[in-house]
Amino acid sequence: MKKLLTLSALACATIAPSAAMAAEEVNVYSYRQPFLVEPMFNEFTKETGIKVNVKFAKKGLAEKLAQEGEYSPADVILTVDISRLAELTKKDLVQAVESEVLEKNIPAQYQDTDNEWFALTTRTRSVYSSRDRVGKLGEDFNYADLAKPEFKGKICTRSGKHPYNVSLVSAMIAHEGEAATKEWLEGVKANLARKPQGNDRAQVKAIKEGLCDVSLGNSYYLGKMVNDAEQKAWADAVYINFPNQKTTGTHVNISGMAMAKYSPNKENAVKLMEFLSGDQAQSMYAEVNYEYPVKDGVKRSELVASWGDFKPDTISLDDVASHHEAAIKLLDEVKFDL
Repeated sequence: MKKLLTLSALACATIAPSAAMAAEEVNVYSYRQPFLVEPMFNEFTKETGIKVNVKFAKKGLAEKLAQEGEYSPADVILTVDISRLAELTKKDLVQAVESEVLEKNIPAQYQDTDNEWFALTTRTRSVYSSRDRVGKLGEDFNYADLAKPEFKGKICTRSGKHPYNVSLVSAMIAHEGEAATKEWLEGVKANLARKPQGNDRAQVKAIKEGLCDVSLGNSYYLGKMVNDAEQKAWADAVYINFPNQKTTGTHVNISGMAMAKYSPNKENAVKLMEFLSGDQAQSMYAEVNYEYPVKDGVKRSELVASWGDFKPDTISLDDVASHHEAAIKLLDEVKFDL
């Protein structure tokens, strides 16, 4: 009997750690698409034994977190655009994270001054131009030029109030002030070839079809189109341009992460956030989604590198986010989308 009890105790001692490891998990709410993040989560689980549970959404995560309150299972939120990260902080839905790893991996420009959000990748708000009708825009080209008469009836863009465009307008307010930015918006609206509509890729398609000659679009969409059999012809019809190279630099936005305010698995959440800022995950982001790694020293994908180097705008993204309400007000005032 004593021998059986000893064997039973050994069995329990052996099983208990495994059961504990099985219980190790971290819960993610993500605006990022599954194909972008699941490969990284799989690597994280292999490395740490921590299971990643993900809820994917296209909108409404801030509202969901607010509704769930202190009972929310969310640990980490993944999203795109500084405006969405700023919304989380403004609504007090996230908490500060103290991590030497994150401080080391992510440049100060790309993290919140209160450590409530951290960038994972960057992307430019570029201008695409028709190869046949316009050619490559020179280094002297600026966003301001889009309001010039020479572009009358030649510009396509998605909604001005889409977060990607709102952030660009916010950055212009930070640099030039509201009055100058409003004048610019009026000029761009007057130069539109059609009412704002569709997504960034739809504007490149419109250039291919001759509906317009230039468009605003995030840089990574070019990589997506090049590697899409149906859309490659669109990509082949345009050049990607990086405005403001002799002034403030090209507007840069981010994808990023934050820890949920009531994270039930805080230690695991920090581990995941640190992993996503590291070399392996950063390289995967670069290869899979054609974004620029935020961590210094991590190589761009070969395709992205082929687009050339550029000077990025170094304005603090906190500063950009602080002008978002003013940007939306100006877009409404000039009736940009109407």
